[in-house]
Amino acid sequence: MNLRTMVWKRWTGERRRHFSPMQIIAVAFVAIILVGALLLMLPFASRDGVSCGFRPALFTATSATCVTGLVLYDTWSQWSGFGQIVILCLIELGGLGFMTAASFVIFLFRRRVGLRQRMVMAQALSVSDMDGIVRLQKWVLCGSLLIQLAGALILILRFIPEYGWLRAIRWGVFHSVSAFCNAGFDIFGALEPGSSLILFQKDPVVILTLSALVVLGGLGFFVWEEVIRVHNWRKFSVYTKLVLMMTSVLILGGALAFCLLEWNNPATLGEMTVPQKLLNGFFQSVTVRTAGFAAVDQAGLTDAGKAVSILLMLIGGSSGSTAGGVKTVTVLVLLLFFGSRLRSKETVSVFRRTIPQKQVLDAMTIVGIMILLAMFGGVFISAGSDVGFTDALFESVSALGTVGLSAGVTAGLSVPAQILIIVYMYFGRVGVLTLSLGFLMGNRAEERYRYAQTNLLIG
Repeated sequence: MNLRTMVWKRWTGERRRHFSPMQIIAVAFVAIILVGALLLMLPFASRDGVSCGFRPALFTATSATCVTGLVLYDTWSQWSGFGQIVILCLIELGGLGFMTAASFVIFLFRRRVGLRQRMVMAQALSVSDMDGIVRLQKWVLCGSLLIQLAGALILILRFIPEYGWLRAIRWGVFHSVSAFCNAGFDIFGALEPGSSLILFQKDPVVILTLSALVVLGGLGFFVWEEVIRVHNWRKFSVYTKLVLMMTSVLILGGALAFCLLEWNNPATLGEMTVPQKLLNGFFQSVTVRTAGFAAVDQAGLTDAGKAVSILLMLIGGSSGSTAGGVKTVTVLVLLLFFGSRLRSKETVSVFRRTIPQKQVLDAMTIVGIMILLAMFGGVFISAGSDVGFTDALFESVSALGTVGLSAGVTAGLSVPAQILIIVYMYFGRVGVLTLSLGFLMGNRAEERYRYAQTNLLIG
């Protein structure tokens, strides 16, 4: 390389830059969001042929890519067929991860998967070991497509008798992808704008199919791959056991809580029959943790019902899944730690295994950050918009947990509040992921020195 070439490359910045896998993930999500926003700004992306403007397009693209589901407009009423396809692609890319789409191209052309691609795959799937990561990525790709296809077929067969082939196929595919990716977007506005699933709250086929898709998407790719491969509870890893246990407890406990709190509430479950109340209490418990479909009016929930919803939204799904939140095992580790301290134990253990103290501290950090952000968001939204604190906190946690449920206040928020929601949706999907992976993959040097200890009064 001659001197002129070296100077030119130095001046233009054409030198090799090494980005960490976490930086690649964060930047890729920003790029996908911006491309999606530009596409949604096109006049023919809107049903009326008029561009919606940058901010609404950015809000919608962020919500779709971060699989949240908060919207400023009804999806069917605002967006044309092209706009809906853009949203669906953003949901798929955001839910399964851009690396899954990239791996599809790699596998299709039978290209060799290099070390750097394996590192990005591992971090995108929230696993710490690259051993078998290509096999796991193939499981994710094939399994996800098969599950979404099965869900779409069930919904199509359900919708055909009433709505015809064309609408049934459109609804089946869109809502199967949206449910599995835990996005919460719907196009049932063709029947009644803003109704979400309320028109189908008495339909067990639709409700239970979407529930199954949401749960499978929220379990995590590693978990259902291991369940299919191992078939034996005793041979499952500790992590898989904890995910399955915690998910079951949250779904059943949440369903029981909603049924008890909303049983006689005429705005939600009060006017339903007993089987319908049980069905919708169950679905509310499933969807509120991260999916964002509304089979009952969220604004009509009692304050106690909203409090339970906020708690479940904050917890979310499991690591390495399409779900958001602080994650099920993170909360369980924290609960195990509290139980150990109440018994004056120095270590945290489960299934005859000790959880490293570092992971306990990591769990405390993630939960603490999310709670502080949620409270700040609630105060900020309430102060800047004509919204009560409970509904503002509901909106804040919904964005952070990438849930997408709203008490009907999203469209009426002030511009600063909407910008905060955009930031929170991105952080809830990408920030928590990269933060968790930073804890998981970090190779921090040991502290070279420590200060002398001091004792404080605690409690």
